[in-house]
Order: sequence, then structure tokens, then C-alpha cells
Amino acid sequence: MKAYLALFRTNIRLELRDPGVLFFSYLLPLIFFFALARLFHAGVGQGIAYFVSAVLAMGILGNGLWGAGRRRVRFKVAPISPMPILLAAMLSGWLLYLPVIFVVLALSHFLYAMPLPENWTSLLVLASLGVCAFRAIGAIVAAVTNTAQEAAIAILLLYIPMLFLSGATIPAAMLPTWAQTVAPFMPAWYLVTGFQGIFFRNENLAASALPIGALLGTLVAGTFLAIRPRNKLWVVAVLGPFVVMGCYQAYTKDHLGTNEALFRQLQRSEQFLVRNARIFTGDGKVIENGAVLVRDGKIAEVYEGAAPDPEKIKAEAVEGAGKTLLPGLIDVHVHLGSPGGISTSPEDFAAEKTMPHSAAALLYAGVTGARSVGDALDASLKLRNAIRKGEKLGAQLFTCGPMFTAEGGHGTEYLQNLPSAIRESVKTQLVRTPKTPEEARRQVRELKARGIDCVKTILEAGWGEGMLFDRMDLLIGRAVAEEARAQKLPVATHTGDARDVDDAVEIGAASIEHGSWRDEIPDRLLERMASQGVFLDPTLGVAEAYAQVFSGRSDALSGSLVQQVVSARILKGTRDFVASGKGADPGRAELFQHALEQARANLLRAWKAGVPLVMGTDSGNPLVFPGASLHHELQLWVQAGIPATVALQAATVNAARLLGAENRMGAVRKGLDANLLLVDGNPLEDIRATERISLVVFQGERIGRAALFDQK
Repeated sequence: MKAYLALFRTNIRLELRDPGVLFFSYLLPLIFFFALARLFHAGVGQGIAYFVSAVLAMGILGNGLWGAGRRRVRFKVAPISPMPILLAAMLSGWLLYLPVIFVVLALSHFLYAMPLPENWTSLLVLASLGVCAFRAIGAIVAAVTNTAQEAAIAILLLYIPMLFLSGATIPAAMLPTWAQTVAPFMPAWYLVTGFQGIFFRNENLAASALPIGALLGTLVAGTFLAIRPRNKLWVVAVLGPFVVMGCYQAYTKDHLGTNEALFRQLQRSEQFLVRNARIFTGDGKVIENGAVLVRDGKIAEVYEGAAPDPEKIKAEAVEGAGKTLLPGLIDVHVHLGSPGGISTSPEDFAAEKTMPHSAAALLYAGVTGARSVGDALDASLKLRNAIRKGEKLGAQLFTCGPMFTAEGGHGTEYLQNLPSAIRESVKTQLVRTPKTPEEARRQVRELKARGIDCVKTILEAGWGEGMLFDRMDLLIGRAVAEEARAQKLPVATHTGDARDVDDAVEIGAASIEHGSWRDEIPDRLLERMASQGVFLDPTLGVAEAYAQVFSGRSDALSGSLVQQVVSARILKGTRDFVASGKGADPGRAELFQHALEQARANLLRAWKAGVPLVMGTDSGNPLVFPGASLHHELQLWVQAGIPATVALQAATVNAARLLGAENRMGAVRKGLDANLLLVDGNPLEDIRATERISLVVFQGERIGRAALFDQK
């Protein structure tokens, strides 16, 4: 024991006198801390935690490699067994590192107002394990080198790549893909991401079980091998667990999403002030001259009149003079799996490409939330979760998953032309056709267990030659709706005429999709919808689009937003198809023109009757493109006689209420997510102003719109 204590005291004295150890353990991390915070405008709040994580990892690197590796080589000729040397080195290194944690956290809290971590236990355990594991790596370097100079060279070969490729200096998401692929082979990457998970997500050690296990394995193996006869291959052996995990990450590419998500936390923690803007709050209130402060992804304050000095509140100013600030728009009826146009390239219809592009197009157009009502289950849940985690950028998604319909009902026609070998698997992803109420209830419960956010049922039987379908039995429809309500899932019901609407209200639908395109919805039914709070989503744009397609017109392709969000190949393919006249059908064109007129009339009467209104587009149908179509839908509503304020409420606060997300989005209100749309002009006077987008903010992040379609 005396030997251990003597070595411990000696280590402490020597390392405190060693300029190299002090520089790499303390001074260099602090230099990077202040430099990176300034470079990335971390400002005030949670964003600084990104660099706290990097600095803590950098300190561990310096403590372990320089503090242990370079100094331990001097003990190779000491007349003492290796174990006391190694254990004393571990303890002294850990004790010397502890001040780094508390100094950096104190600086971050008092200078940058970073909240202190909630999970101190996980933070201290991860830091302690990191110090000991890197001290073990340093001990191995000392064991396999002969001189201090040789040890310094070996340490540099390990230190420099870990310093610059692990995220400890340059944010990992900013590195080229090849460098991000190399990073998971390095222990330091797991330290950085582990610290960031604790700071940003309040994760515990269970969330980093594999990296923790690898660090622990490195600690045990490094300590054991350092006391054995030397062999330079031991360095590779000690790093073996990270080689295995690096290969796994390179195969799955999960690390790319992790890097992107953590860097997004930094971008969403900015503090900025949109000032001198007209503010439409979403609930009908208009502030003619006001400001909104955004901090850590939330709306921190809403000011009427003069705003505070941005410098005094340490916020970047965003000038809103001559502009209108709105809540981010919400489209309650989208199909992400279809591009909305014609193409001869199969990749334009591949879900892994089309769905992320659709979600990005929505966000590009200022649509920060959307409800997917009939997309492939696995793909839509995967995309929704990736966006929620921050691994991808796109509108926040609410997923209904497969549509409940009848065998031969609307929704099943898309399966008929598929090869028989894949038809059943595609059907499982897109539709549910229960034969009994009991089967319907079970299927709803199964989908709830998968994590869906809503349920879609179809009651329409179609209309006209070639567009007739079997209609779902009302007892089954009622069972679906009742079980959905029991599972706290809102029900969206697709209807085609007044009878369908009546039945949808009867079974307890939360929203009526399309309403009636064939006949007038009776006053008594509108009154019932108003009294029960059943939302109407009339989708005028899709009726207009079908009328254009069957008339051989492609007016929708000339819109500026359409041309920005739709690929040149799809634009050309769609224009060529419509111009060819292959889809022309005067009879159907007249049918859909009548549908548009009837839908307009029903919408106007529903508004006057007090029916709550929401706005959806049915994007994914021909000439109905994600994002751009919601702005056109706003224009169609105003043309139908709906006041602009009412139309905008339908696309913001009402939509959020339908989705059960009114406490997070849909309004410009303190405490809500900072989902905002800044446009040039005044859409309350000219609704077309919503298309003149100046800025899109999603969960506090100012979106680089041009880069949305370049995501990997």
C-alpha cells in the first residue's frame, strides 16, 4: 500500500509540473472551447453544450495519452512491479481530470447560461471510464515504446486523428463522409457523442451501453497487457472493440444520422430575434408591429411594439420590416410516397427517395408539420422517427399508416397492377381490409403498438364508370373508430358524398377528408359537425388538379414554388404526358370541375355553419406537389369566399388541434416550438404573399432551404 500511495503522490507532483500534460489536459481544451463557441455563435443557452462535450473529450485525450503514455515510459526501468505504477497512474489521472469537468461546466453556466446537466451520475461515470480507458491506452503505448521520444511519436499518431476526426474539435457532421466513416473506429468519437447525448437528451448510461462496454473492455485489456512483455500489436488489440464497432457503423451508416442529429441540436439552440414584423399568431390575432425571441428551439418571448435591444439579450437580429411572421403551416392530408408527377425513371417512385424528398419539399415551402394518410407503414415510420431525432430535415410527420378499407375498396386499386410476388407484401404496408369488427379492433391495436399517430378509414364507394369501389361495412368502420378512440388515435375518414359524411360523423370520425364532391352537405349535418367539433378538410386543390389533367392542361406546373421543389425530370415528364393528350378525358374533366365547384360551396356553407376547418392537399396525386400545393390551397379557399385569417387558421392552429399537437405547434405563442414562416408582404391582404418566403424556422433552426434536397 505504501508503494501505491508513494507513486500516487509522485504522479500528482510530476504531472502538475509537466508543461505538456498541463497544456494538453487543460489549456488546449479551453482554447478550443472559447474559439469554437465564438466561431459557431453559440451565444446563450443549450447550444454551448455541443462544445462542452468536445472539450471534455479533448481533456480526456490529453490526460490519457500525454499524461500516461509519454510519462509512463520513464518507469520502464523502475525497480518495482508494473501494477502499482498502473493503478497509481489511473487514480492520479482521474483526480487531475475532475477539475476540468467542473471548471468547464461553471464557465458554460455562468458565461453562456447553459443549463447544468440533469444526469450527473451518467456524466461522471462516462468521464471516469473515459479517463481510465485512455490512461490504459497510454499505458500500452508506454509498454511498447523504448524512449520518451518514441512514445511522443506514437502518441501523436493516435492523438491527431482522434482530435480532428472524432468531433472533438470540428463538429463531426461538418466532416466529409469518408472522415465521418473513419470516426467510429476511434474511442474519442464515442466519448463526444456520449457526452452530447447526456447534455442534449438527458440520456443515461443504458443509451450508450455498447460504447461503455467497449471503453470498459479497453480499460481491462489495456491494464492487463501493459504488465505483460511488450508487443507493438497490443495497441491494435486494445483498440479492437472500436474496430468492431466501427465496422458495424460503416455497414449500417447509423453514425451519419447520429452526427447530423447532434449537430442539429447545436443549430436549434441559437438565440435570435425577429423584429419589426407583422405577426399573425395563428388564433386570429394580428400584431401589426412586434417581435419574437427564439431560444433553444422554443419561442421564448412575443413582444408587441418595440423589441428589446438584441445586444442586451445576446440575440442575433433578423429584420422583419415589411414582412409577416406566421406559425409554420400544417398540411393534414399528404401522401409522401408519390411525387405528384410523371416520370419514366423508376427511382422517382422509390419510397426511400420519394418520401424524404416530399418531407423536405414540405419544409422548403414553410410547411413544418404534415399528416401522412396512407403511406407505406415501415417507410413512413422510419422517416418520421428520423426527422424527430434530427437525423433528417423535413416537416414533422404524423403517420396514419395503412388505410382501413374493404376488399376491392378505394385504396386497393393501386395494388392490382403489381406483380403477384410482391402484391401481398405491398398490401400489408398500404391497406387493412378486416372482415369482422373483432379483426378490425385487433388490427388497430397492432398498428398502435407500431407507433402510428392516427387512423384513416375509407367510406367512399366511388363515382362514375371506372371509379366505382366496394364500400367498407359500417359495422367494421365503427369498430375501427371505436378502437382508435380507445387507443387515443384520431380518425380521419375519406368521404365522397353527403351519405359518406353522415356515416363518418355517426361512427365518430375526428376529421372528414374531402367532404362531399357530388352533392350538398345538408344543413342539419353541418350543424351536427359544428356541435361535435368534427373537422372538415375539403382538399379543393386535388379536384382542380384532376380537372386540369383530364382537360389536357398543366397550369399547376408554372408555379414558382412548384418549379423549386419538383425535379426537372418530373416536371418535363409531367408536362410531356399532359401535352400528349394521353390522359385527356372531357367527361371526367367536367366531372371534376363540378366536384371542385361543389366542394367550394360546401366549404363556404360549412364555415358559415361554424364547422371547424383544417387544410389538407392530398399531395402525391397528379399535379398536386408537396409543399407548394398548400399555398395554392390557401388561394383556392380565399377565392371560394373564405377570409384569409380563417384559411390561415385552418392551416395552423386548427390543424395542430386536430393532430393533438396544439401545445407544441400551430401558433406564435411563448413556450411552443419555434416553427415559423416569415414572408414578404401581407398575406391577410394578398394571400399569395405566403409564397414569397423569406425565412423558414423549424424547432428553432433557421433552415438553409437550398440544401434540403442535398441530404444524404
